Amino acid sequence: MPKAIFFDAMGTLFYLTHNVGYHYALVGSDIGLSLDPAKLDRAFHKTWSSMPLREPIDGPRENDDKDWWREVVEKVLDEIAPDLNELDRDNFFEIAYEHFAEADVWKLYPEVVEVLEQLSSRFQLAMVSNFDGRLRMILEHLGISKFFSYVFVSSEIGADKPDPEIFRQALKFMKLRPNEALHVGDDSERDWKAASAAGLLVFKLERRKNSLRDLLNVL
Repeated sequence: MPKAIFFDAMGTLFYLTHNVGYHYALVGSDIGLSLDPAKLDRAFHKTWSSMPLREPIDGPRENDDKDWWREVVEKVLDEIAPDLNELDRDNFFEIAYEHFAEADVWKLYPEVVEVLEQLSSRFQLAMVSNFDGRLRMILEHLGISKFFSYVFVSSEIGADKPDPEIFRQALKFMKLRPNEALHVGDDSERDWKAASAAGLLVFKLERRKNSLRDLLNVL
């Protein structure tokens, strides 16, 4: 029986209310741009998958990873709106960066609160996510920050999943042995493989086949 349960964030506890392209198009409309949501979404996922894995560093990444997100947005705009001027690009990025910390952008999966309420009385709960400091604001908006004793984000740890180092650092901070923690996530590489490589137990969340309620049965 583990002492602590680690959770991934997006895709595990909450999800975007619409795809990324929809949100980017909404941001564009705020500054007078008419951008195709479908093309934006394709460009985003193409860019996301092409971003190189980063080696872990000793300490937080610079600027809470905001520059990394700027690079992603720049590449998306290069593909969709290559003639966009620098001022519009800067405005687009700054609005987009704030947009994805807003309350109505994210929604909890229906069983999340019930499951966290039951688990928080029995285990230490922590979050291990490839996110930045905005995650804490999102958790507050969604009303679930109270369940987590610790929130470990890759921008502050200096290591990104699927590198197991992010899990090792979380274990070290919480003074746990690997077999004393179980990680819950939906990504086969970033969650299942990475957590296993760090020695953690793993609950494989596959939302087409199971839910977090099945975690309660396992425990």
